[in-house]
Amino acid sequence: MIDNQHSIQEPANLRFLRRLITGLTATMIIGIATIVVLLVLRLSGAEPVPLPTEITLPEGQTATAVTYGPDWYAVVTQSAQILIFDRNTGALRQQIQITPAPQ
Repeated sequence: MIDNQHSIQEPANLRFLRRLITGLTATMIIGIATIVVLLVLRLSGAEPVPLPTEITLPEGQTATAVTYGPDWYAVVTQSAQILIFDRNTGALRQQIQITPAPQ
């Protein structure tokens, strides 16, 4: 029998395609591993934000959204206001009226 595998030359396009697929596979593996490592590092070290047990809003205000900062929390109300409270005391620090977008 004649061994034809050693005498057949691989086409250049096929060689390029094989290297391209190998490179893309390695890139995907490295990318997924990086994402997993970053997620583990980010989520394992995160301390939960201490939430206030109760938020007292001014009379007639209803909350639609809440967000937290390092020493404050903000409440967006249905009357288009942002109320910023001190995290430690619960006192109202600032009140911002949201102006509607021009039509």
